[in-house]
Amino acid sequence: MFGSISGAWRFRHFIASSVRAEFANRFARSRLGGLWMILNPLAQAAMFAFVLATVLSARLPGLDSRYGFAMFLMAGLLAWSLFVETINRCLTVFIDNASLLKKMSFPRICLPLVVAGSALIGNLLLLVAIILVFALLGEFPGPHALWLVLLIPLTLALGLGLGLTLGVLNVFLRDIGQVMPIVLQFAFWFTPIVYAPSLIPPGIRPLLMANPMFPVVTAYQDALVYGRAPQFVPIAAVAIAALALLALAMFLFRRAGAEMVDAL
Repeated sequence: MFGSISGAWRFRHFIASSVRAEFANRFARSRLGGLWMILNPLAQAAMFAFVLATVLSARLPGLDSRYGFAMFLMAGLLAWSLFVETINRCLTVFIDNASLLKKMSFPRICLPLVVAGSALIGNLLLLVAIILVFALLGEFPGPHALWLVLLIPLTLALGLGLGLTLGVLNVFLRDIGQVMPIVLQFAFWFTPIVYAPSLIPPGIRPLLMANPMFPVVTAYQDALVYGRAPQFVPIAAVAIAALALLALAMFLFRRAGAEMVDAL
């Protein structure tokens, strides 16, 4: 593990330049450029807010603001978008860079780190946009929003650990890459993004709590919308799970490193 970290540090300039090149290539022919990374989740939040809050007259307990539902959705999508983008990109990172892995000699851990850096920058831009929207609505986040300094790296670590584990396995079993988008669609509705946790029937609440993104999304909403500190115990459990997934990912990565190039 320490060898991978030291190798990534030696190639830190390669990682930074790759992140910049990825942003440039992704939006090279787009007039709005990186704004699409912000507009897509904001448009999704606006759609859900209109359908659920306006058409279906859905309400959230503990929120009296007329914009409360939209704020609740944006906070949840902020966490979810970072988690999902990291997983989706890690799923195919080795397959997409097969030619690079075969032609160049460099620490392979650099590739998921480029993915993590790109996803983090995009998510921070989305955070800035959401804070600006909150301010325009007259609901500027309070000091508890500083919890995001811990919550964002936690979400990234969880997505990176799970995504890298699946990415290594996907090299040898390509069905994983086909199944995960479906699994993530189900997981979205098992996460309190478009509904409050208090609305979940007690009988199925333990089942939903098994989803590691459940406490993470709730913590984002607590910090940004409700103006309170996240619950410590669920977040600590997620942190332990994220570390375990990262350890498993590094173990698989080291064991399968040589075979991956042959399989690609």
